[in-house]
Amino acid sequence: MSTDHQKYSTENQKDAIAAYAARHDLTIVRTYADEGRSGLRIEGRDALKQLIDDVRNRRINFSVVLVYDGGRFSDADESAYYEYTCKEAGIKVQYCAEQFENDRSLSSTIIKSMKRAMAGEYSRELPAKVFAGQCRLIGLGFRQGGTPDMGSGGN
Repeated sequence: MSTDHQKYSTENQKDAIAAYAARHDLTIVRTYADEGRSGLRIEGRDALKQLIDDVRNRRINFSVVLVYDGGRFSDADESAYYEYTCKEAGIKVQYCAEQFENDRSLSSTIIKSMKRAMAGEYSRELPAKVFAGQCRLIGLGFRQGGTPDMGSGGN
């Protein structure tokens, strides 16, 4: 789940995954979704932790894991590790919004590695870009943040 672009909203991801499953004659038997959580790391991603635990302990009734795209993690090694964990259990990982098949070919391996690295770089750069944008808006006289609490003040 990413909060910075609507195209990454949970509902849009679910729709893309469902369309991919239909095109590939796959039935979705279980969904692991961390609503409102970033894909930067596993902390706070209980559904992802559950998926990995289910895979490791063979509590599964599926042979394919459908993932929206290859940039769901900012750490390329972590992403590769989770995919390898699935591979060890005989589970194939497919990326539904990518222009390549995850078929272990040289080209898909290179593209997947590049996308993982790009996601990491984007995640590292984003806080500085957001901060710079907020500073610019403040400099232009716009207030940043939520609506101030105008509570009763104890009256």
